[in-house]
Amino acid sequence: MAEWWDGFWSTYNTVVFGIGVNAMLALSVYLTLSCGLLSLANAAFMGIGAYAASLVTMQLDWPFPLALAAGGLLPALVALIIGIPTLRLSGVYLAMATLGFGEIVRVVILNFDFTGGPMGLNGIPQKTEFWHIALLLAATLYLLSCMRRSRIGRAFEAIKADEIAARLMGINVTGYKLLAFVLGAAIAGVAGGLNAHYTFTIGPANYGFENAVDLLTMTVFGGTANLVGPVLGAGILGLLPEVFHELKDYLLAFNGFILIVVILYLPNGIWDPRRMRAFWRRRKAAAAARAG
Repeated sequence: MAEWWDGFWSTYNTVVFGIGVNAMLALSVYLTLSCGLLSLANAAFMGIGAYAASLVTMQLDWPFPLALAAGGLLPALVALIIGIPTLRLSGVYLAMATLGFGEIVRVVILNFDFTGGPMGLNGIPQKTEFWHIALLLAATLYLLSCMRRSRIGRAFEAIKADEIAARLMGINVTGYKLLAFVLGAAIAGVAGGLNAHYTFTIGPANYGFENAVDLLTMTVFGGTANLVGPVLGAGILGLLPEVFHELKDYLLAFNGFILIVVILYLPNGIWDPRRMRAFWRRRKAAAAARAG
Protein backbone atom coordinates (compact mmCIF):
# COMPACT_ATOMS: atom_id res chain seq x y z
CA MET A 1 0.00 0.00 0.00
CA ALA A 2 2.80 2.40 0.90
CA GLU A 3 4.59 1.68 -2.39
CA TRP A 4 1.36 2.27 -4.35
CA TRP A 5 0.79 5.57 -2.57
CA ASP A 6 4.38 6.69 -3.16
CA GLY A 7 4.05 5.93 -6.86
CA PHE A 8 0.67 7.63 -7.11
CA TRP A 9 1.85 10.75 -5.27
CA SER A 10 5.05 11.08 -7.28
CA THR A 11 3.00 10.93 -10.49
CA TYR A 12 -0.04 13.02 -9.59
CA ASN A 13 1.10 15.37 -6.83
CA THR A 14 1.18 18.33 -9.22
CA VAL A 15 -2.40 17.55 -10.27
CA VAL A 16 -3.53 17.56 -6.63
CA PHE A 17 -1.60 20.77 -5.99
CA GLY A 18 -3.13 22.34 -9.09
CA ILE A 19 -6.67 21.46 -8.04
CA GLY A 20 -6.11 22.99 -4.60
CA VAL A 21 -4.71 26.21 -6.05
CA ASN A 22 -7.47 26.38 -8.66
CA ALA A 23 -10.05 25.96 -5.89
CA MET A 24 -8.64 29.05 -4.15
CA LEU A 25 -8.69 30.96 -7.44
CA ALA A 26 -12.28 29.89 -8.14
CA LEU A 27 -13.23 31.11 -4.66
CA SER A 28 -11.61 34.47 -5.43
CA VAL A 29 -13.79 34.74 -8.55
CA TYR A 30 -16.83 33.60 -6.54
CA LEU A 31 -16.20 36.44 -4.09
CA THR A 32 -16.42 39.11 -6.78
CA LEU A 33 -19.41 37.44 -8.45
CA SER A 34 -21.23 37.29 -5.10
CA CYS A 35 -21.14 41.10 -5.10
CA GLY A 36 -22.36 41.32 -8.68
CA LEU A 37 -18.93 42.08 -10.17
CA LEU A 38 -18.02 40.37 -13.45
CA SER A 39 -14.25 40.77 -13.14
CA LEU A 40 -11.66 39.05 -15.36
CA ALA A 41 -8.68 40.41 -13.42
CA ASN A 42 -8.10 37.46 -11.10
CA ALA A 43 -5.63 35.75 -13.41
CA ALA A 44 -3.62 38.99 -13.49
CA PHE A 45 -3.75 39.23 -9.70
CA MET A 46 -2.54 35.65 -9.54
CA GLY A 47 0.39 36.62 -11.74
CA ILE A 48 1.26 39.65 -9.61
CA GLY A 49 1.19 37.48 -6.51
CA ALA A 50 3.25 34.75 -8.15
CA TYR A 51 5.98 37.15 -9.28
CA ALA A 52 5.99 39.07 -5.99
CA ALA A 53 6.32 35.91 -3.89
CA SER A 54 8.95 34.41 -6.22
CA LEU A 55 11.09 37.55 -6.37
CA VAL A 56 11.21 38.07 -2.61
CA THR A 57 12.11 34.41 -2.18
CA MET A 58 14.83 34.43 -4.85
CA GLN A 59 16.25 37.93 -4.42
CA LEU A 60 15.68 38.68 -0.74
CA ASP A 61 15.64 35.15 0.66
CA TRP A 62 12.50 35.84 2.70
CA PRO A 63 10.86 32.95 4.60
CA PHE A 64 8.05 31.25 2.71
CA PRO A 65 5.19 32.63 4.89
CA LEU A 66 6.42 36.19 4.33
CA ALA A 67 6.74 35.52 0.60
CA LEU A 68 3.11 34.37 0.49
CA ALA A 69 2.09 37.44 2.50
CA ALA A 70 3.84 39.65 -0.08
CA GLY A 71 2.09 37.67 -2.81
CA GLY A 72 -1.26 38.54 -1.26
CA LEU A 73 -0.59 42.14 -0.24
CA LEU A 74 0.74 43.47 -3.54
CA PRO A 75 -2.27 42.36 -5.63
CA ALA A 76 -4.58 43.70 -2.91
CA LEU A 77 -2.84 47.09 -3.10
CA VAL A 78 -3.07 47.12 -6.89
CA ALA A 79 -6.74 46.14 -6.69
CA LEU A 80 -7.37 49.00 -4.28
CA ILE A 81 -5.72 51.48 -6.65
CA ILE A 82 -7.45 50.36 -9.84
CA GLY A 83 -10.71 49.44 -8.12
CA ILE A 84 -11.62 52.96 -7.05
CA PRO A 85 -12.10 54.21 -10.64
CA THR A 86 -12.87 50.86 -12.31
CA LEU A 87 -15.70 49.67 -10.08
CA ARG A 88 -17.85 52.55 -11.25
CA LEU A 89 -18.43 50.31 -14.28
CA SER A 90 -20.65 47.25 -14.30
CA GLY A 91 -21.49 44.23 -16.40
CA VAL A 92 -19.68 43.79 -19.69
CA TYR A 93 -17.93 47.17 -19.33
CA LEU A 94 -16.30 46.07 -16.10
CA ALA A 95 -15.33 42.76 -17.70
CA MET A 96 -13.68 44.61 -20.60
CA ALA A 97 -11.85 47.01 -18.27
CA THR A 98 -10.49 44.21 -16.06
CA LEU A 99 -9.55 42.18 -19.12
CA GLY A 100 -7.60 45.19 -20.37
CA PHE A 101 -5.89 45.44 -16.98
CA GLY A 102 -4.88 41.80 -17.30
CA GLU A 103 -3.28 42.47 -20.67
CA ILE A 104 -1.41 45.45 -19.22
CA VAL A 105 -0.01 43.25 -16.46
CA ARG A 106 1.04 40.62 -19.00
CA VAL A 107 2.82 43.18 -21.20
CA VAL A 108 4.56 44.78 -18.19
CA ILE A 109 5.83 41.38 -17.04
CA LEU A 110 6.90 40.64 -20.59
CA ASN A 111 9.05 43.77 -20.91
CA PHE A 112 10.84 44.11 -17.57
CA ASP A 113 14.21 42.49 -16.97
CA PHE A 114 13.69 41.79 -13.28
CA THR A 115 10.67 39.62 -14.15
CA GLY A 116 12.70 37.56 -16.60
CA GLY A 117 10.98 39.03 -19.66
CA PRO A 118 9.47 36.52 -22.11
CA MET A 119 11.46 33.68 -20.50
CA GLY A 120 9.90 34.29 -17.09
CA LEU A 121 11.47 33.24 -13.81
CA ASN A 122 13.23 29.91 -13.49
CA GLY A 123 14.68 28.11 -10.51
CA ILE A 124 12.01 29.18 -8.04
CA PRO A 125 12.54 27.20 -4.81
CA GLN A 126 9.99 24.41 -4.50
CA LYS A 127 8.71 25.26 -1.04
CA THR A 128 5.00 24.57 -1.44
CA GLU A 129 3.83 21.43 0.31
CA PHE A 130 0.41 19.81 0.33
CA TRP A 131 -0.41 20.99 3.83
CA HIS A 132 0.28 24.60 2.83
CA ILE A 133 -2.41 24.43 0.16
CA ALA A 134 -4.83 22.46 2.35
CA LEU A 135 -4.43 24.88 5.25
CA LEU A 136 -4.82 28.03 3.16
CA LEU A 137 -7.77 26.59 1.23
CA ALA A 138 -9.47 25.68 4.51
CA ALA A 139 -8.74 29.17 5.89
CA THR A 140 -10.20 30.74 2.74
CA LEU A 141 -13.35 28.62 3.00
CA TYR A 142 -13.73 29.49 6.68
CA LEU A 143 -13.27 33.21 6.05
CA LEU A 144 -15.76 33.30 3.19
CA SER A 145 -18.22 31.14 5.14
CA CYS A 146 -18.12 33.61 8.02
CA MET A 147 -18.56 36.50 5.59
CA ARG A 148 -21.62 34.85 3.99
CA ARG A 149 -23.36 34.71 7.37
CA SER A 150 -22.35 38.22 8.39
CA ARG A 151 -23.59 41.69 7.58
CA ILE A 152 -21.03 41.84 4.77
CA GLY A 153 -22.47 38.76 3.11
CA ARG A 154 -26.01 40.12 3.33
CA ALA A 155 -24.81 43.39 1.81
CA PHE A 156 -23.15 41.47 -1.04
CA GLU A 157 -26.40 39.63 -1.75
CA ALA A 158 -28.39 42.86 -1.72
CA ILE A 159 -25.97 44.55 -4.12
CA LYS A 160 -26.01 41.56 -6.46
CA ALA A 161 -29.81 41.43 -6.45
CA ASP A 162 -30.42 45.16 -7.04
CA GLU A 163 -27.70 47.77 -6.70
CA ILE A 164 -30.08 50.73 -6.76
CA ALA A 165 -32.29 49.24 -4.05
CA ALA A 166 -29.19 48.50 -1.97
CA ARG A 167 -28.13 52.14 -2.19
CA LEU A 168 -31.61 53.26 -1.11
CA MET A 169 -31.33 50.90 1.89
CA GLY A 170 -28.22 52.80 2.99
CA ILE A 171 -25.67 50.19 1.94
CA ASN A 172 -22.27 51.58 0.96
CA VAL A 173 -22.27 49.88 -2.46
CA THR A 174 -18.91 51.27 -3.59
CA GLY A 175 -17.20 50.29 -0.34
CA TYR A 176 -18.52 46.72 -0.37
CA LYS A 177 -17.64 46.25 -4.03
CA LEU A 178 -14.13 47.46 -3.34
CA LEU A 179 -13.86 45.08 -0.39
CA ALA A 180 -14.86 42.11 -2.55
CA PHE A 181 -12.46 43.18 -5.31
CA VAL A 182 -9.49 43.67 -2.97
CA LEU A 183 -10.07 40.51 -0.95
CA GLY A 184 -10.51 38.48 -4.15
CA ALA A 185 -7.21 39.89 -5.42
CA ALA A 186 -5.44 38.92 -2.18
CA ILE A 187 -6.74 35.34 -2.36
CA ALA A 188 -5.71 35.06 -6.01
CA GLY A 189 -2.26 36.47 -5.19
CA VAL A 190 -1.65 33.95 -2.40
CA ALA A 191 -2.76 31.16 -4.75
CA GLY A 192 -0.28 32.48 -7.31
CA GLY A 193 2.51 32.41 -4.73
CA LEU A 194 1.68 28.80 -3.85
CA ASN A 195 1.57 27.86 -7.52
CA ALA A 196 4.92 29.48 -8.31
CA HIS A 197 6.67 27.62 -5.50
CA TYR A 198 5.77 24.18 -6.79
CA THR A 199 5.94 24.68 -10.57
CA PHE A 200 9.62 25.81 -10.40
CA THR A 201 9.09 28.26 -13.27
CA ILE A 202 6.54 30.95 -14.22
CA GLY A 203 6.09 33.17 -17.27
CA PRO A 204 3.79 35.91 -18.60
CA ALA A 205 1.83 33.41 -20.70
CA ASN A 206 0.58 31.74 -17.51
CA TYR A 207 -1.63 34.70 -16.57
CA GLY A 208 -3.29 35.84 -19.77
CA PHE A 209 -6.80 35.78 -21.22
CA GLU A 210 -7.01 31.99 -21.38
CA ASN A 211 -6.37 31.69 -17.66
CA ALA A 212 -8.99 34.33 -16.87
CA VAL A 213 -11.55 32.34 -18.89
CA ASP A 214 -10.50 29.10 -17.17
CA LEU A 215 -11.07 30.61 -13.71
CA LEU A 216 -14.46 32.00 -14.65
CA THR A 217 -15.45 28.67 -16.18
CA MET A 218 -14.52 26.72 -13.05
CA THR A 219 -16.56 29.04 -10.87
CA VAL A 220 -19.66 29.23 -13.06
CA PHE A 221 -19.56 25.52 -13.87
CA GLY A 222 -19.48 24.55 -10.19
CA GLY A 223 -22.04 27.14 -9.18
CA THR A 224 -22.05 30.32 -7.16
CA ALA A 225 -24.98 29.53 -4.86
CA ASN A 226 -22.54 28.54 -2.10
CA LEU A 227 -18.88 27.78 -1.45
CA VAL A 228 -19.08 24.14 -2.52
CA GLY A 229 -19.71 24.97 -6.17
CA PRO A 230 -16.42 26.75 -7.02
CA VAL A 231 -14.35 24.07 -5.27
CA LEU A 232 -16.28 21.32 -7.08
CA GLY A 233 -15.90 23.09 -10.42
CA ALA A 234 -12.15 23.50 -9.90
CA GLY A 235 -11.83 19.82 -9.02
CA ILE A 236 -13.79 18.49 -12.00
CA LEU A 237 -12.27 20.79 -14.62
CA GLY A 238 -8.83 20.24 -13.11
CA LEU A 239 -9.17 16.48 -13.55
CA LEU A 240 -10.61 16.53 -17.08
CA PRO A 241 -7.29 17.25 -18.88
CA GLU A 242 -5.74 14.32 -17.03
CA VAL A 243 -8.62 11.96 -17.81
CA PHE A 244 -9.00 13.07 -21.42
CA HIS A 245 -5.49 13.81 -22.65
CA GLU A 246 -6.73 14.44 -26.19
CA LEU A 247 -8.63 17.52 -24.97
CA LYS A 248 -5.52 19.39 -23.89
CA ASP A 249 -5.10 21.09 -27.27
CA TYR A 250 -8.75 22.17 -27.25
CA LEU A 251 -9.06 23.15 -23.61
CA LEU A 252 -10.01 26.79 -24.22
CA ALA A 253 -12.70 25.83 -26.74
CA PHE A 254 -13.97 23.14 -24.38
CA ASN A 255 -14.19 25.63 -21.52
CA GLY A 256 -16.12 28.01 -23.75
CA PHE A 257 -18.53 25.20 -24.64
CA ILE A 258 -19.03 24.41 -20.94
CA LEU A 259 -19.75 28.07 -20.23
CA ILE A 260 -22.44 28.16 -22.94
CA VAL A 261 -24.08 24.93 -21.74
CA VAL A 262 -24.08 26.02 -18.10
CA ILE A 263 -25.47 29.49 -18.86
CA LEU A 264 -28.25 28.00 -21.03
CA TYR A 265 -29.26 24.95 -19.00
CA LEU A 266 -27.67 25.24 -15.54
CA PRO A 267 -27.54 28.96 -14.73
CA ASN A 268 -26.74 28.22 -11.08
CA GLY A 269 -24.05 25.63 -11.89
CA ILE A 270 -23.99 21.90 -11.26
CA TRP A 271 -24.11 22.37 -7.48
CA ASP A 272 -27.45 24.07 -6.92
CA PRO A 273 -29.01 23.10 -3.57
CA ARG A 274 -32.42 24.53 -4.50
CA ARG A 275 -32.59 22.49 -7.70
CA MET A 276 -31.44 19.39 -5.81
CA ARG A 277 -34.08 19.83 -3.11
CA ALA A 278 -36.78 20.37 -5.75
CA PHE A 279 -35.64 17.22 -7.58
CA TRP A 280 -35.86 15.09 -4.43
CA ARG A 281 -39.26 16.54 -3.56
CA ARG A 282 -40.53 15.56 -7.01
CA ARG A 283 -39.06 12.09 -6.57
CA LYS A 284 -40.79 11.66 -3.19
CA ALA A 285 -44.07 12.99 -4.57
CA ALA A 286 -43.89 10.61 -7.53
CA ALA A 287 -43.05 7.68 -5.25
CA ALA A 288 -45.95 8.58 -2.94
CA ALA A 289 -48.33 8.81 -5.93
CA ARG A 290 -47.26 5.38 -7.17
CA ALA A 291 -47.65 3.90 -3.69
CA GLY A 292 -51.14 5.41 -3.36
